[in-house]
Amino acid sequence: MPGFAQATDLPTWKQLQQHHASLGKDIELKKLFAQDPQRFEKLSFTFTNEADGNSETLFDFSKNLITDETVKLLVQLAKEANLEQLRDEMFSGKPMNFTENRAVYHVALRNTSKQPMSVNGQSVVEDVDSVLEHIKEFTEQVRSGDWKGYTGKPLKTIINIGIGGSDLGPVMVTEALKAYSQRDLTCHFVSNIDGTHIAEALRTSDPETTLFLVASKTFTTAETVTNANTAKKWFLETANDESAIAKHFVALSTNETEVTKFGIDKANMFGFSDWVGGRYSVWSAIGLSVALYIGYDNFHSFLAGAHAMDKHFKETPLEQNIPVLGGLLSVWYSDFFGAQTHLVAPFDQYLHRFPAYLQQLSMESNGKAITRSGDYVKYTTGPILFGEPATNAQHSFFQLLHQGTKLIPTDFILAAESHNPVENKKHQKMLASNFFAQAEALMVGKTPEEVKSEGAPDDLVPHKTFLGNRPTTSILAQKITPATLGALIVYYEHLTFTEGAIWNINSFDQWGVELGKVLAKKILTELDEAGESSAHDASTSGLINAFKRKAGL
Repeated sequence: MPGFAQATDLPTWKQLQQHHASLGKDIELKKLFAQDPQRFEKLSFTFTNEADGNSETLFDFSKNLITDETVKLLVQLAKEANLEQLRDEMFSGKPMNFTENRAVYHVALRNTSKQPMSVNGQSVVEDVDSVLEHIKEFTEQVRSGDWKGYTGKPLKTIINIGIGGSDLGPVMVTEALKAYSQRDLTCHFVSNIDGTHIAEALRTSDPETTLFLVASKTFTTAETVTNANTAKKWFLETANDESAIAKHFVALSTNETEVTKFGIDKANMFGFSDWVGGRYSVWSAIGLSVALYIGYDNFHSFLAGAHAMDKHFKETPLEQNIPVLGGLLSVWYSDFFGAQTHLVAPFDQYLHRFPAYLQQLSMESNGKAITRSGDYVKYTTGPILFGEPATNAQHSFFQLLHQGTKLIPTDFILAAESHNPVENKKHQKMLASNFFAQAEALMVGKTPEEVKSEGAPDDLVPHKTFLGNRPTTSILAQKITPATLGALIVYYEHLTFTEGAIWNINSFDQWGVELGKVLAKKILTELDEAGESSAHDASTSGLINAFKRKAGL
């Protein structure tokens, strides 16, 4: 455990405060570019993905409110926070999640080069490979039509039942890689305990050709088990044969007792270890829906691309380490500029669920206020991450970015090549023009003099003025392939890791999820009981009683 309680205890933190004060309001991106013609070259970095034919993804940090001195000090801060040691400990399988005494080893799930990796002296490579082989075998059987349903028909609909990481990862990746999918397969993802979610998925499905993936490590997650039992009941209304369950239900779980009690054949269990956190589980058996949808070879490329970014993070000096620089920028804005939010706007419709996925990754990881030594933090942690795909987002909330009072650091993501280059690439060129224009507009703004020169009346000049100087990071990929997507996700994983290291918090537990669940179980029993509730505060009891009246309970 690092020998400091607060990030503010680090010597360089005070230097950064002084540096920020010296920059004051005079730091202006337009001037920084004018003063240094090499700024773009110095502050943009290319990630070469060896898992994707050496395709290149460009990360341009030059439109951020930083100088050479800022970068130097932030890297120094990372070294004082023992970032390199913490990174190496994670990759060596040490129990980084100390509140649960667990390793944090999702990196082992995508170890496609099969480097030696172990936890507590026990190699994990063989078990990971065994699960991957099971996924490969099953995936090929289903996709080829060799795996038949109880009436002998091939399976054409996949319904993944999970919640949190068991839903957000698979649904995001299947959407992002839809161009690689087997188009005669239909995928549904059910996570909400709202009965509407499962009802709508079942409405268009055929029991004879539907495969259910029940994703719950413990097979006791209340929402997932409830939805799974509803699906089971629906299925048996047609199949009318308990033995048929084994042909239509598989479990992404390790609880053999509960899985077999449900009716699933233990041979159709796909397990994963307790060192796999939910928000990192798409790389594990939880990714079975992804493999089914896009094929095992593409799923393996997805893992390999992630592994390539792992290698970059592990081996690259901090000064050129792309995820580290992204994480340090987040700390810089959160704790020295007072930024509370972070926007991720992909200029790619296939990535429409990517911001939602990153919300869990970021906010569940670093939504913490207690340091590793048990002290309450003296600084801001965990930015509020949000986002939507552009260009539609430009017509909804970009107004706040350009002329609002809040500083919102923003990431823009674009692929040079579209999977759908319609109308002689006209759509992609329009998309790209907006990608470049938004970052430029946020940086340069528009002065009152420029507004006046366009003939605007004096009373409208303030309304048409843009202050500019709003920071952005531009990420330009060649194409969103499985390997590119894998690397992009891991960029944000290790960015989040870097934030947590600087803030000296445990980025890998999630106790904040528990309290609401415990109270919900208690209240559920009250909803099953007759009479009014008086066991809570006046507001909660009043709401419970009003609900019981309205619902006829």
